[in-house]
Amino acid sequence: MTEEELLSIGDRIVGWARDGEQIEAVVVHESETEVRVYDGEIESFTSAQSSGLGIRVISNRRQGIAHAGTLDDDVLEETLAEARDNARFGSADEFFGLAEPDGVPVAPLELYDPAIESFATADKIALAIELEAAVLSGDPRIIGIESVDYVDAVAAGAVVSSAGIREAGRDSGCYLAAYSLAAKDDETQTGFGYSVARNPHDLDVAQAADDAVDRATRLLGATQPKSGRVTVVLDPYVTAQFLGIIGSTLSAEAVLKGRSLFADRLGDMVAASCITLVDDPTDPEAFTATDVDGEGLASRRNVLINNGTLDHFLQNAYTARRMGTASTGSAVRGYSSTPGVGPHALALSPGLRSQEDLIAMVGNGVLIQGVSGLHSGVNAVSGDFSTGAEGLRIVDGQLGEPVREVTIASTLQRMLTDVVEVGNDLERLPMHASGVSLVVGDIMLSGE
Repeated sequence: MTEEELLSIGDRIVGWARDGEQIEAVVVHESETEVRVYDGEIESFTSAQSSGLGIRVISNRRQGIAHAGTLDDDVLEETLAEARDNARFGSADEFFGLAEPDGVPVAPLELYDPAIESFATADKIALAIELEAAVLSGDPRIIGIESVDYVDAVAAGAVVSSAGIREAGRDSGCYLAAYSLAAKDDETQTGFGYSVARNPHDLDVAQAADDAVDRATRLLGATQPKSGRVTVVLDPYVTAQFLGIIGSTLSAEAVLKGRSLFADRLGDMVAASCITLVDDPTDPEAFTATDVDGEGLASRRNVLINNGTLDHFLQNAYTARRMGTASTGSAVRGYSSTPGVGPHALALSPGLRSQEDLIAMVGNGVLIQGVSGLHSGVNAVSGDFSTGAEGLRIVDGQLGEPVREVTIASTLQRMLTDVVEVGNDLERLPMHASGVSLVVGDIMLSGE
């Protein structure tokens, strides 16, 4: 469906608003292809289209929401009636209300590439088969493949409200991913590699294969090091995972619910002076870029931590009213949910040195290339974290033997203040945070 068709559906629903009632309609349509191959053949193939509708009604300071997985005409009024009924039984809250236009212009982002829809199915399958072959031939220690996938999606959405919001957009994306197995003697290790793009012609099979091979083979022969406090270099993929957690604690929603370690710390130094953390969904290089947020307000660049100082929390319309400030265009939601608050495209401002230079600077430490159980191992209120890790020793400024079965532990607050330097290797990833190499001092590493 076109954006205009989605807007037209939203217009119809909003046009049914009664006196004293606010209505917001979120209308979406998505098409997706998934291909999985094994041993040079198609193991599974899915091509599907889906639509959805979410309606939010606010009346007498009460809020109700209802959703449907179809855009059929007879469902529209039924869904609105259900949202109205849910509002009748909702709890009153003086801060309930729709987002209102704030004058921030919508950035002209090109997030949709039509080439993705003209890319032949046979070519999608061929890319996956090519990736599988490249991984299997990449190293004699590669003994098999867990899975190889090609996935693409085109999503269109519209937000229309009785408060004057009327926005629509379309974006596209695709990726290749491989999960590999490597063995030596009686030891087996796993690895993964991927490539992400908006256009399938831009997918890099060689890079995805090289990463899958390297991640599977680099830990063969790994040992468990002795426990101690060490300086670590976080690989970009690991840094991005930590940033995702830190970004969620910088949500005003988390602050209001007492789930943020940064509550009451606006204006404080919360990180080393080399740390500037930005959420910029208007950056087209970010795969999670978006021109509008979940309430239809223009996305915008938000500097959260500026040279170590906590400058802002992320806000949607509701949290902004409660905290006496303005929305930062940071509403996040699906069509079936009310708006939450969260980052869209986090990134640290990069430094000047490569990962190789940072390793040479550290001298002795550990390059952390993977973590496990990070989200379950972090307390977002206290900031304490303890997570499994793997990587390579750093000995006299050079990469040494692999290490595994270790745990790294600290607090998010201390980790931020113990950052020594940020690398220049900004890496775009298929998540709400980009990665960069990060040198962190005085991390507790538990091994033997």
